[in-house]
Amino acid sequence: MMLKTLLVAMMASVTLVSASAQAAELSIVSGDTGNGLEFLRSQLDRFEAETGHKVTVVPMPSSTTDQFGQYRLWLAAGNADIDVYQTDVIWAPQLAEHFVDLTEAASDIVGNHFPSIIESQTVDGKLVALPAFTDAPALYYRTDLLEKHGKSVPTTWTELETTAKEIMDAERAEGASELWGFVFQANAYEGLTCDALEWVMSNGGGQIVEADGTVSINNEQAAAAIDRAAGWVGTIAPEGVLAYMEEESRGVWQLGNAVFMRNWPYAYALGNGDDSAVKGKFDVAPLPAGDGEGGRSAATLGGWNMAVSKYSPDQDAAIELVKFLASEDVQKERAIKQSNLPTIPSLYEDADVLAASPFMANWQAIFEQAVPRPSAPTKTDYNEVSSLFWSAVHDTLSGNGTAAENLEVLEADLNDLKGDAW
Repeated sequence: MMLKTLLVAMMASVTLVSASAQAAELSIVSGDTGNGLEFLRSQLDRFEAETGHKVTVVPMPSSTTDQFGQYRLWLAAGNADIDVYQTDVIWAPQLAEHFVDLTEAASDIVGNHFPSIIESQTVDGKLVALPAFTDAPALYYRTDLLEKHGKSVPTTWTELETTAKEIMDAERAEGASELWGFVFQANAYEGLTCDALEWVMSNGGGQIVEADGTVSINNEQAAAAIDRAAGWVGTIAPEGVLAYMEEESRGVWQLGNAVFMRNWPYAYALGNGDDSAVKGKFDVAPLPAGDGEGGRSAATLGGWNMAVSKYSPDQDAAIELVKFLASEDVQKERAIKQSNLPTIPSLYEDADVLAASPFMANWQAIFEQAVPRPSAPTKTDYNEVSSLFWSAVHDTLSGNGTAAENLEVLEADLNDLKGDAW
C-alpha cells in the first residue's frame, strides 16, 4: 500500500514538473485607446486559464508614433523581455527583420482572413504578424441635431463646413456655448498623417508618395485640401484641436460637444455606453469627398496585428498566444464589445455581431474607399516620410506658412530622403 501511494505521489510530481516546464511566462506590449487594454486583459485571462501560460501586459502611450519609437529601440537592442508586439498595419516593412515568420504556424488559419490584410503583413514572402482587427474611420454625426435643424448628412467637405457652422451657431444661440461643429485629430503625430491623407486623397491630390515611388504631394489639389482644413481651426473646430489625438476628439464628442467627429470604429461602442451624453443620438457615414477633380470619399486604412519577437525565449508559446488573439472567437468578442472591425469576412454576417454593432453591416462602403498610407513604396523610410508630412500639415494648420509653401519644402525633403530610390 505504501509503495502504491509512493508511486502515485511520484507520478503526480512528474506531471506537475512537466506542466511547469511547458508553461511559459510571456509579455505582450500594446498601446491603448478607450478601454482596449481592459479588453485585452480579459482575453489574456482566458488564454491563461486554457493553456497554463502567464501573460503580462506592458502598456504603451496612446500615440502610435511614441509606440513605434519605443518598439524600434527595444527590437534594435534584441530585447528578450517582450515576446509579442501589437503592431500597426504600416509597420510590417520596417520591423519585419525582428519578427518570427508565421507562415507555417498560421497556414491553417490565414485563409479565414481578408487576403489583402494578410498581404499587408507579408514582407518578402514572410508573414510577420497575424491580424487582430482592421480599421477604417468614418464621419460620426449627431442624428438628433441634424434632424432638429433639417439637415442631411454631408457628402462633401463643403457641405460639412456649412452644416457644422449653421448647427453650431444655432445651438450656441440657444445656450450650448461649448458646442463645436467638427472635431478630428490634428496633433503632430501619425494620426494627423491619417486625417490629412484623407483630405488630400478625397480632393484628388494623390497619396503623398504613389505606388511607383513618385513623390506626388506638391500639387494644387493637395494644397487646397490642407488649406481648407486650416480654415476649420478656430471656426468650426476649437483651437485646441491642434493637440487632439483620438481620445481627445472622442472626449469632446462623447460629452455632447460636437456635431461631427472623424474617428475610428472603437468610438462607436463607447459612444453608446451608459456614461455617454450621445448614447442613441448618433450614426456614422463615409467621410466626405472633396471638390477637386477626381474627388471622392477616402478613409485611411488602419488595423492592428500581433507579431512574435525573434528574440523571445518562448517563441512556441508566443505563437500560440498570437494565434489565439487573431482567432475567430476573440475577433467576434472584440467586434461585440469593442466595435473593432474583424479581419474574418464571415463575422460581418454573424447575427451576434450585427445585433451588438449593427453599423458593421454598412461599413463595407467605407472599406471600399480605404486608402493605404505609402508604407509599401517607401519601405523602411516610411516613418520619416510620415513625420515630414504631418509636420508640414501641422505647420499649415497652425498658421505657419501656406500649404503651397510647406508642400514645396516637403517635396524637396522627400526627394532628398528618397535619393535614387526608396
